[in-house]
Amino acid sequence: MMNSVATSLTNIFGKDFSERLSNLFRFKSETKTFANSEGQKIVYGWPIFFIRYRFRLTIFRLAIAKYRNPITAIKVLLYIIKLRKSVRGNNAIRKMVKANGKYYMGLYVPGWNGEIFKSFVLSEMNRFVLLNEDVKRFNNVFLAITKKCILQCEHCFEWEALNKKDVLTSETIENIISVLQDKGVNQIYFTGGEPMLKLDLMLNAMEIAKKGTDFWVLTSGYNLNSENAQKLKKAGLNGVVISLDHYLPSEHNKFRGNNNAFEWVIEAVHSALENNLIVALSVCITRSFATEENLLNYMALAKKLKVSFVQFLEPKAVGHYAGKDVILLPEHEAVIEKTFLKVNNHFDFRDYPIIVYHGFHQRKRGCFNAGLTGLYIDTDGQINACPFCRDKTGNVLNDNFEENLNKLKQKGCPTYNLVE
Repeated sequence: MMNSVATSLTNIFGKDFSERLSNLFRFKSETKTFANSEGQKIVYGWPIFFIRYRFRLTIFRLAIAKYRNPITAIKVLLYIIKLRKSVRGNNAIRKMVKANGKYYMGLYVPGWNGEIFKSFVLSEMNRFVLLNEDVKRFNNVFLAITKKCILQCEHCFEWEALNKKDVLTSETIENIISVLQDKGVNQIYFTGGEPMLKLDLMLNAMEIAKKGTDFWVLTSGYNLNSENAQKLKKAGLNGVVISLDHYLPSEHNKFRGNNNAFEWVIEAVHSALENNLIVALSVCITRSFATEENLLNYMALAKKLKVSFVQFLEPKAVGHYAGKDVILLPEHEAVIEKTFLKVNNHFDFRDYPIIVYHGFHQRKRGCFNAGLTGLYIDTDGQINACPFCRDKTGNVLNDNFEENLNKLKQKGCPTYNLVE
């Protein structure tokens, strides 16, 4: 038994612990914590080494507390490590974001070591060895709260519904959030349309929501001034994901169909940072934009703006792109992947924002949405796999929610099937 435990611990901490320590020596004189706002920092170097092991210790302690068996706890920890490696391979991101006393490894993972992070870990543990208690059903849910928008974006996935009469009322949105929280959800992302057109709705919804869910807003930046950012933070907002599709103002404005779009982004970033909201930029990388020069120029701007994350999205042939030849080719994917790995892992980019690139993970591991760990609720309240995979399986408020959810899970992601 002791040999089994020792072998498992070797798998957890590595074949040569001292060698891994020595690999860090070359960074010790350079290790820094880079402040990107008053309350947010990019952490790199020695701190990451210890945070990762404390992270694993948190998982191990939770497993011990829940399963009351050290062997099971070790197996659960190894499972979660294996799951991470199946997604990222050996390319562990060598930095984290520290914000509001928590450490964030990615945009869609709750911050360690808060209670929501622990709920996230328990849900993952339950997928491997069932717990004798309820766990949260969803990690991420995208909730579209309005069809209204002031832009005409080139890639808009809600194009067919854009600026039609809204179906979801404030009461309906609050009911949807209540249903999701009853099922268990770690993070809810308000989207649209432009959710900042429904500021009061979001404020009211967050104020009456139960504790235990992080709220985010996905926005073009419109109406996200300092006053509104302060209101959102006070109501419970955790962070914002702001769309910026080019580092050149004229090109972004053209992509968004509005000459003020770039200016809105800049104001929104500054306003969010002033109010200690976590800030991410999101870019739809088209074929013409998928060059190393463009991507590094974009990341340089993101660094200058002091944001914490950048989300790389690939265009999909839906919405305004429906029927168009927009899907990236392998050579484009290769350029994006190269930039993703370079910025996240190379020491020269240690103070750059962390890149979140879904395509990289999805091609390796499959999609975790489609009802598995997340879903998308559109502007009619219909359940979909994600914002880009539109295959409605019923209304979220229907009595047969579980049946509709099972239909969604059975269909899975039409692009990336999850590999079990």
